[in-house]
Amino acid sequence: MTNLAPYFDHTTLKPDTTLAQIEQLCSEAKNYGFASVCVPPFFVKKSVQLLKDSKVHVATVIGFPMGYSTTAAKVEEIKRAIDEGAREVDVVVNICAVKSGDWNFVRHDIERMIAATHLKGKVIKVILETGLMADDEIDKLAEICNELGPDYVKTSTGFNGSGANEAIVGRLRSLMNKKIKIKASGGIRDRAAAEAMITAGADRLGSSSSVLIVKDL
Repeated sequence: MTNLAPYFDHTTLKPDTTLAQIEQLCSEAKNYGFASVCVPPFFVKKSVQLLKDSKVHVATVIGFPMGYSTTAAKVEEIKRAIDEGAREVDVVVNICAVKSGDWNFVRHDIERMIAATHLKGKVIKVILETGLMADDEIDKLAEICNELGPDYVKTSTGFNGSGANEAIVGRLRSLMNKKIKIKASGGIRDRAAAEAMITAGADRLGSSSSVLIVKDL
């Protein structure tokens, strides 16, 4: 049986997340060997402290979950998160700009976020929120990301529209160049779904059900 733990960003991003939940999340991540924990920006510093003697990375979210924060605000969020110890950032594209067809803005927004992250040598995952996107919008976002080179593109926030599915993961894998990895997120709640995403081309999985999945419960 495949060890799925290294694929997972063990995640809690609810607005009412508590410190006790973060402590449990980090403990589970260490025990099971997850790739990272993905936590609200408020808890980055504490998560870094909790995981200081482990190989588990701390990830956080930027412009989350709506994506329509100003570019300058997103860049400052990235800088602050990295200064507090985050090694990975999951950033939301400006969905309003995509829907308005303002592709110059979209490109600039993504480019600035990638630059701010890569300048510090950290990992960036660009959340496309595919559940809200038409096929031509996904194609254009993929084209921009192929040009700019984030480390990952990510399917969904899990808060808006539908989450990940095999079809969209496979579509992204076919659109993206091989250097850009795919993160599937949103609605992955059992082992069968996780394995299906990996088979479709996902390199990383985001879930709050990671423990249940790896224990196959």
